[in-house]
Amino acid sequence: MTTVKAFIRTGRKDKEVNVRFRLSDGRDVQLFHKSEFMVLPTLWDAKNEQYKAKSLVKLEERTLFNASISERKKIILSLYGGDKSLTSDKLEKLIDEHLHPEKYDVTDQKESICEMFQRYVNGWLDTGVIGAGRKKHYDVVIRELNRFFIINGIDGEPVEVFNKDMILKFREFLRIEHTLVDKYPGLYVDMNNRNRPSKERSQNTIAEKLLLIQAFMVELERNDIIPVSPFRKIGKEKEAIMKQQYDEPVFLTKAEFNAILVKDCPDSLQRVKDIFIVQCCFGCRVGDFRRFTFDNIGIEEGIPYIHYLPQKTHKDGLIRTEIRTPIIRIAYDIIMKYKGELSKNALLPFYPDGNGETGYNYQIQKLLEYYGIDRKIAIFNTSLSTNEYKPIYEIASSKLARKTHVDLMNKVQIDKYAAGLHAKNSSAVNRYTNMGLKERFILMCAAFGCNEYKINEANIKEIGNERTRNLFD
Repeated sequence: MTTVKAFIRTGRKDKEVNVRFRLSDGRDVQLFHKSEFMVLPTLWDAKNEQYKAKSLVKLEERTLFNASISERKKIILSLYGGDKSLTSDKLEKLIDEHLHPEKYDVTDQKESICEMFQRYVNGWLDTGVIGAGRKKHYDVVIRELNRFFIINGIDGEPVEVFNKDMILKFREFLRIEHTLVDKYPGLYVDMNNRNRPSKERSQNTIAEKLLLIQAFMVELERNDIIPVSPFRKIGKEKEAIMKQQYDEPVFLTKAEFNAILVKDCPDSLQRVKDIFIVQCCFGCRVGDFRRFTFDNIGIEEGIPYIHYLPQKTHKDGLIRTEIRTPIIRIAYDIIMKYKGELSKNALLPFYPDGNGETGYNYQIQKLLEYYGIDRKIAIFNTSLSTNEYKPIYEIASSKLARKTHVDLMNKVQIDKYAAGLHAKNSSAVNRYTNMGLKERFILMCAAFGCNEYKINEANIKEIGNERTRNLFD
């Protein structure tokens, strides 16, 4: 936590000294500022960092002095903004620029809300409060705020202008921004087609963006930069505009999964069938899944397992503990099928990203359509404010594998996840931490209906860098 303390260096008790300030941010940051405020050491209250209550000083003078100390603390906190690269000399210069803008030809010029927001976010990254992945989300919101201000003719305004009404206006801007692209082409010319707003944003997307801004405002309130976060003034409307809404989870039933598992399919679908089944067994995100090589495989008491750092939560700074998921027999047999046939030590012949005909999601949809898995799924249409019902094969994606894994594991009474695929205290699912690899393996075998097995460690070959490739030899 960042703190600012006012103090003096005591000397002769009959001579005034400067009030100094020390900003502390953890063990590594100690910044100092020597102010113009003068005080007699005998009148200084070191504990309360102000004039002593019973000092013989006029009330008006005492009030002004104490208020000046408090105001200087706020200024120091604001100028620091979590920037751990800042030095005491630089801080002194920034304070002087703030107090005497006329000296620097920046009269009445205040830091804009977007500039301050970006400075804080950069500081959070530098201090490890957020990870690089999370910072990207903040950067996107800052750019959206900037476009909002420009379009509304309030570009460059300080943070004080961001009130309750502006939050509601920005929310509406996020919803309809796709209609403004052609009207203000200059603001979007540098954006690629993927990032350029092309449709109305969902309630969940908007809520996620507002939550990021709320985190910034809470930090400003905590640092006394603003008296209170404007989000506190929204009242009963807050739940409506900030609440995230979710459709019912979409997953394959045990019967549907088994149909894919045991029934033959055309050669053109065999590869996606193999990959999809293994992902269901692992329950991991597709981004992690694509990275798996034989180097991600370990073995413990004869039980093989896949181990990895989940990229999404790891980059966001939410989890640094490796996930270890047992490789049940179903996945083992498929992995062995491709062993030695792929380049770069790859575990499986993965499809490229995207939803085109060569993409993984598209192939999953074709696989489910072939097997006649056409159970109707309710999908909420935001524009019509009602549910639409579509066959599961039309909306299937790689996420279906992850959710299928979760459901199958839940069916054997594992509290939301024996595989430990979420961060501790995750709102999505509570991470299961008290179960060992062996226990997870037993329960996963039960969930997927396959036999337990062990690898004969005595036959493991160690050949240089290919040790892990030969775990199963």
